[in-house]
Amino acid sequence: MPQLPTGYRGFKQNPYQGICLHSIHKNHTCQALLIMALPDETKKKDILLQEPDDQVLDLALRPTTFNDFIGQENVKGNLAILIGAAKKRQEPLEHILIHGPSGLGKTTLAYLIARESGAGIRITSGAAMEKAGDIGSILTGLSDGDFLFIDEVHRLNKTVEETLYPAMENYCLDIIIGKGTSAKTLQVKLPRFTLIAATTRISLLSNPFRSRFGAHYKLDFYNQSEIEKIIQRSARLLKIKTGDGALAKIAASSRFTPRIANRLLKRTRDYAQVKNSPLLTELLATEALSLLGIDELGLDATDRKILDVISKNFNGGPVGLKSIAAAIAEEEETIEDVYEPYLMQIGFLARTSRGRMLTDLAVKHLGLPQNKNGQESLI
Repeated sequence: MPQLPTGYRGFKQNPYQGICLHSIHKNHTCQALLIMALPDETKKKDILLQEPDDQVLDLALRPTTFNDFIGQENVKGNLAILIGAAKKRQEPLEHILIHGPSGLGKTTLAYLIARESGAGIRITSGAAMEKAGDIGSILTGLSDGDFLFIDEVHRLNKTVEETLYPAMENYCLDIIIGKGTSAKTLQVKLPRFTLIAATTRISLLSNPFRSRFGAHYKLDFYNQSEIEKIIQRSARLLKIKTGDGALAKIAASSRFTPRIANRLLKRTRDYAQVKNSPLLTELLATEALSLLGIDELGLDATDRKILDVISKNFNGGPVGLKSIAAAIAEEEETIEDVYEPYLMQIGFLARTSRGRMLTDLAVKHLGLPQNKNGQESLI
């Protein structure tokens, strides 16, 4: 089995015994290996699997320094102060909570924080830890100064969350032995580590848990210029030749989200290659995006379905989230986490105390029928 690279260590549980995702950065490139441990009955040897091309490319496109990370200037500035001060005191960083919509760079920032601090990082997600022993096994495997990154931390169950309390405050793990009146508490000392937690739904975190983080950072949507710079860098790394206006077209349709922008860049590149064009032009980018069902504002079929249902089925709103989810056969959480933030960001959807309502901007953009109930329009 390959050696674990310094600074980039990942851990994620699976139905077998574990999956470790190792990201190895060499000369600004990145290789990814998926190492899967087989069940006991088939212990012959580990199987090394190359990740799908897109996932390898996503890792390769991740910035490797804060200078490469475009946008979120205020967050980067505050992180630079936090890391610099901790280095001068020769102390671990305070625990960090990063929140914001998905795809904005929370995981990338966690990597960069560990890299700038010269420490290792282990990665897991809230959904992967079902019992206290799961988090305990990870914490006891850390070294002094290491980072633990928990993605989707709002999905931690209460037992695991409460296990983290003494670990975050006193660097110790409380283990209860026995039951009832004969129960005893054994404390296990832990290395001084830093927890970096990421969430798209900070409101779901309990106050006791949230208050234990010394630094809170919110990531906002990027602007057009920043997205263009991001995909310009990605195009250079992927050796994609682009014509005038192509990157601007992709950026405008990216929902101001780097992850989506990079994905659209790769899909438009595929389209250009199939059309035997050595250059990704604005026209080819427009045709590719149209084929994907994405308009000039980045709205896809589900976005339009949400807006269309609110307009036609519920007369423009107000309407509850459950009703929208039932009407379009989509999960409430998906609508709230994936689609609503952007629709609200561009002013197409308003969330009121009575429910969701369309704005005049949405009605104009999609050519939807006007509100028939004579309710006040929202701008």
